[in-house]
Amino acid sequence: MSVCTQCPRRCGVDRARGEYGACSSPDHIRIARAALHLWEEPAVSGTRGSGTIFFSGCNLHCVYCQNKEVSHGGKGRDITPEQLGEKMLELQSQGAHNINLVTPTHYAAQIIRVLSAVKKKLYIPVIYNTSGYERPETIDKLDGLVDIYMPDLKYYSATLSRDYSGAADYFTVARTAILKM
Repeated sequence: MSVCTQCPRRCGVDRARGEYGACSSPDHIRIARAALHLWEEPAVSGTRGSGTIFFSGCNLHCVYCQNKEVSHGGKGRDITPEQLGEKMLELQSQGAHNINLVTPTHYAAQIIRVLSAVKKKLYIPVIYNTSGYERPETIDKLDGLVDIYMPDLKYYSATLSRDYSGAADYFTVARTAILKM
């Protein structure tokens, strides 16, 4: 993470040295919440809940964000990759229908390592719940680790995406990523 290029913004900040880029995130994993979540779409929550892990930070800057304190304020707690893997297995043992990774983009490299270690122990699907603002290379690396992509396509208009999320290239980037998904 000495030159961060995790997301399409490719900030180039040195997250390993404590610099924060567009995502406002450190180089270690920070989560806001990891628990059974009953309030997703019914197909995702089912009857027992989605094993949802909300990551702190975000690579978009949506002015209408419902999770602003988490996505832009950095609220959450730091965990190790091992703890993240343990949390996934714990959610599975609690009866989760899936592991739902919410706003995972800026931790994709760490998530790939964690899933590579625990995927064989997971018998429930892994969901990558994203804004769609992803690098195609990231989607390639997630192949075989993620079972369901749940992108939230926000804009077609470059003007609206620039004005409301600070990313004029949003549709071009998201379209490419979603087609790859």
